[in-house]
Amino acid sequence: MQDLSELIASARRDFADAAQPAALEDAKARYIGKTGQITMLMKALGGLPPEERRARGQEINRAKAEIEAALNERRNAFAEAELAKKLADEAIDVTLPGRYRSEGGIHPVMRTWMRVEEIFRSIGFDVADGPEIESDWFSFTALNNPPNHPARSMQDTFYVDREDEEGRALPLRPHTSPMQVRYARTHGAPIKVIAPGRTYRVDSDATHSPMFHQVEGLWIGDDVSFTDLKGVYSNFLRAFFETDDLVVRFRPSYFPFTEPSVEVDMMFTSGPRKGRWLEISGAGEVHPNVVRNFGLDPEKHIGFAFGSGLERLTMLRYGIDDLRRILRDAVDTEALYHGGTVISNSRHYEALTSASEALSAALDGLRDNLPTDLLSEEIRQVIRHLSGVTGQDIVPEEVLKTIFSKFCIGK
Repeated sequence: MQDLSELIASARRDFADAAQPAALEDAKARYIGKTGQITMLMKALGGLPPEERRARGQEINRAKAEIEAALNERRNAFAEAELAKKLADEAIDVTLPGRYRSEGGIHPVMRTWMRVEEIFRSIGFDVADGPEIESDWFSFTALNNPPNHPARSMQDTFYVDREDEEGRALPLRPHTSPMQVRYARTHGAPIKVIAPGRTYRVDSDATHSPMFHQVEGLWIGDDVSFTDLKGVYSNFLRAFFETDDLVVRFRPSYFPFTEPSVEVDMMFTSGPRKGRWLEISGAGEVHPNVVRNFGLDPEKHIGFAFGSGLERLTMLRYGIDDLRRILRDAVDTEALYHGGTVISNSRHYEALTSASEALSAALDGLRDNLPTDLLSEEIRQVIRHLSGVTGQDIVPEEVLKTIFSKFCIGK
């Protein structure tokens, strides 16, 4: 009968001699694997007399436990050595100077936002805030917009997949006017407030992005006139641009929430658009229906409102002629081809790359005077890859028939 102490000692030696974890696992298989020595001894217990089987089984189990303990000890040694090596490789010299982190700056639009708040707070205006997901009533109805007004359409306004109590879809606020309505209904007259914030419209041009920023102002009192509007807004522009040399004009216009209404234009005084006008604000006397929706009596309370795009004020202050250029520059890389088609779909890019490779192979075949049946196979590959981009089936045989019937391949 095999001496188990010698087997244990042999296992310890083999485990200690294993230079790598893989060698250790090989040694383990020789002792406690499916065909290992301990396993074979366990299987041989069936041939022993019952009186010996129990005692021998206990001895084998103790030997197996000692071998497993030796195995785990060696595994732990490997793990500790690996950890020590990793820590040494990733060691950090804390006496070295730290990495320099460049300081960021405030975005120009945010600078404008802060500057506008500071100016209006200095003349007694409060600053309102409100939700960006609004109700139809606060966004349109309270502002005297009729039910069929184009602003309510999905072509002009973003809607979320939620509805109000009356079953109307909830819009992302298209302007900050809802904050004025909420403020007026909460505070009552007199009212002097501005409402800056993010707004959302289905819009994109030189002065808009689908998400942009507005500031709207509201002054309601017993005797607030159109003259007050011109004075307040003109003084604001002088303070904002820090100059009295401003080119500003007030043009008659129409808005459903003000009557009379004007648009305020300002001229570029420098840059590539010097001498051109840019509309920066819509304004006017608050419409009586809107005053009623504020919860006030239009016979007793009157005032003005205005709304300005913060991006437009930023463009004028910092001489930016096209807002889209800033957005484009923010994500620009040398890998993008300027002025051409930019492929943003990875599947289309792979298909066009494969089509280009197949087309190059066909052109190489033409130069090498390959038979037309070999050339046609390359052209079939081009057509197949292009079909993956267009989403339409292109019949290779029809294309090939046209090519080979109307064109001289040799040329």
